Amino acid sequence: MATVVALLHLKLFVPGSQSLKDKRQVIKSLKDRLGRSGNLAVAEVDLLDDRRQAVLAVAMVSNDRRHLEGALQQVVHAASREREMILLDHQTEWL
Repeated sequence: MATVVALLHLKLFVPGSQSLKDKRQVIKSLKDRLGRSGNLAVAEVDLLDDRRQAVLAVAMVSNDRRHLEGALQQVVHAASREREMILLDHQTEWL
């Protein structure tokens, strides 16, 4: 049985943020929503001191790459639908 690990990076822009606290509230809301949707781990990993941008890492593990591809597409779709942020870029790494 093969183990497949996927790591998705989401680069986000939070245009309405006036402070790091504002940004973290918006990011936390997305992290909480994503965390409820399945077996994944989410963390803010870059641009921590930028009040308007963030990079989130989403990690998932499975024995089925197609399952992970579909699940990660749902994560990207959810991030792109957020009203308080703009998805600037996303990249997937397979480990």
